[in-house]
Amino acid sequence: MSTLAHTMMTAARSADSGLAGPGELDRYPYAEAPMADRVAAPAWEGADSDLGRVGRRAAGSRGRGLHGQLVQQLGQMIVSGDLGADRPLVPEEIGQRFEVSRTVVRESLRVLEAKGLVSARPNVGTRVRPVSDWNLLDPDIIEWRAFGPQRDDQRRELNELRWTIEPLAARLAAGHGREDVQQRLVDLVEIMSHALAQGDALTFSRADSEFHALLVQVAGNRMLEHLSGIVTSALQVSGGPATGCERPTEASVAQHGRIVDGLGSGDGAVAEGAMRQLLTVHPEVERVVPAPREH
Repeated sequence: MSTLAHTMMTAARSADSGLAGPGELDRYPYAEAPMADRVAAPAWEGADSDLGRVGRRAAGSRGRGLHGQLVQQLGQMIVSGDLGADRPLVPEEIGQRFEVSRTVVRESLRVLEAKGLVSARPNVGTRVRPVSDWNLLDPDIIEWRAFGPQRDDQRRELNELRWTIEPLAARLAAGHGREDVQQRLVDLVEIMSHALAQGDALTFSRADSEFHALLVQVAGNRMLEHLSGIVTSALQVSGGPATGCERPTEASVAQHGRIVDGLGSGDGAVAEGAMRQLLTVHPEVERVVPAPREH
């Protein structure tokens, strides 16, 4: 069995379960173990030393089968810098090294091209594109950057981006009268409080992620709603902050509660202020955004 196939099977056995629906507090999937084990990408032997310097854990596969695994492997190698800009990618060599068919290689390269990571041109072949061409809002690229030398920049940029999205979303979501959403947010705060008491950081993180994504989705702005996936990715990338408030604390639970209170009373200023307080955890972010106002 190839190393790539072994990686695929390992990831499949470790698939995450979904989140509970509204009102399903007793059915929330408390985790018993950390995230799925991540397996190192297979080394590429031979004269091409750049292709052999993997040395990092592969990102969790969103795709299925060999195609999805190859996208993950090549994508992470590009983002981490193991495959530098303008590096030619020879499909025949990739297929041989990873023990996959031409069809798998071709489809994988098409996915990477759609993400802006590679370009394919007649008489030139497939080459790695510079960072300026990447779709940096793609959830896969966000996750891959979290593993490489750009990890600190990725974390800072995500938090700065959240500062532009979530306080506004909290203000817009106030007073929308969605009782089902309001109840779910109340439930999620209760889940976070219970997880904090139990020392269950992973459950806290999952509830926190759902809370923030749901808030963006109900802001009543379709363009903001489209960005909810970025918020989720920012909260869930491996190696990044465990939660939207950096760490589970009683203070962070209280701020989530203030956000919910502001939404329920239709007070957008309170909801916005509480969200700003919640997100002010990184010195890099504090330097580029105003301090939160007290309400």
